[in-house]
Amino acid sequence: MRRICLTLPTNRPCSATIEAIAEEAAYAAEHFDAEVHLLILDSCDTPAYAEHAETVRRLPASERIVVHHIDEAEQQDFLQRVIGRAGTMKPDLLLDLMLPEGLSYGACTNRAFLIAVALGCESVHRRDSDSRYQVVNGETVFPVHHELTALGRRAADVAPHVTETTLAAQHEDKRVAMVGSSFVGELSVDIGDILRIDPDVYYDMVSLWAPAHWSREMKQELVDDSFRGAGTDPFVKDHSTLALVDPMRVDMCNISFHGVHERVPLPPATDTIGSDYFLIHLVHDAALPGVLHNRNIENFYTGERRTDAGFMAYQLRYVKFLLSMLYFNSIYDQMAAAGPALLDDEGQLRASVVARLASESTGLDRTENVRRLDILDTSYRKLGGIYAEFADLLATRRERLLDEARSDIEDFALLVEAWGPLVRVARRTPVHLSPGRPG
Repeated sequence: MRRICLTLPTNRPCSATIEAIAEEAAYAAEHFDAEVHLLILDSCDTPAYAEHAETVRRLPASERIVVHHIDEAEQQDFLQRVIGRAGTMKPDLLLDLMLPEGLSYGACTNRAFLIAVALGCESVHRRDSDSRYQVVNGETVFPVHHELTALGRRAADVAPHVTETTLAAQHEDKRVAMVGSSFVGELSVDIGDILRIDPDVYYDMVSLWAPAHWSREMKQELVDDSFRGAGTDPFVKDHSTLALVDPMRVDMCNISFHGVHERVPLPPATDTIGSDYFLIHLVHDAALPGVLHNRNIENFYTGERRTDAGFMAYQLRYVKFLLSMLYFNSIYDQMAAAGPALLDDEGQLRASVVARLASESTGLDRTENVRRLDILDTSYRKLGGIYAEFADLLATRRERLLDEARSDIEDFALLVEAWGPLVRVARRTPVHLSPGRPG
């Protein structure tokens, strides 16, 4: 029986999502030969955590489902034990990168990766608290169906079970490393109002995540495709493709990994959207097989984003994402050029190559990022109102943001180098030490 980790990192009240993901766990246990470890990494305040704990307590019991509801104190305890035994450089910094004070999409997923290893799970399946499953004719459309059909199996053995195959024959003996889909509904990045206010400003801002040397036509194509997921069309019937999956076609609210998460972590940058998408690019550039399916998850916005404080925080995350692309665009180009060199003789990812590329990118000239900040300042001021207020805030943080964009990549390179020892220690480290805890 395979053991899998279905994980939900959250920092907001989401009892309905917990109940829904528990239903997906039950589907996986019923339809596949799987023991499901449902891992809820809870960074909420005490009232929300207590509400979640009550929701977990009411979940139906199952012999093949183990629920782990872990608050930040217990997460920190686990990480301290792993880092302390791994003998890595800068243990205090590593703990901060794994469990930072600020919001980090990469760090919360990295914690899920390590805990999944400790639980003996062979794969990780991630969902988000601000999304929900589609329901068609009374039936919930669970992505785990396609994930467990293909993940970890030889591509040649998966081929008969998908709708179509575009994978070259040379990759058929490799194992499927990633299965994913996208979302329908609202944009994944909360900038739809900018498009409604001024489409030209929207282009100026969204095109900033493209490499500076791209043509206007290439940037326009990227802008038209960005943050839209699978659009708004609801699920009708299954369609799956065995392929080298285009990173633009999948989203981290609807993703699963086999093997790769044990070799390379995600960038742990704080207050930066998109910091958790790195492995999707790495799987593609290393020519590891994947399956793209159409069981898209429904994305929605939480009320917090509509508050003034939430607006400012989210726009800052978007700006930091754009600044990070100076480095990631370079890393992605180098990974694409490296191709087969990203894998060792056993077909496993070479973490040392990824660490080197990340480290080398930190020497890039920051002029491109200075220009990004100039364009953003002009754009936000054109929009007026609260956007202009954000421009004032942005102006006070320019140098700090430029420095953080570079140091975030330095931190990522450090974490990649330490990841192997952390994973090896996590394999023999119990997650729970408190009496009565699962595991």
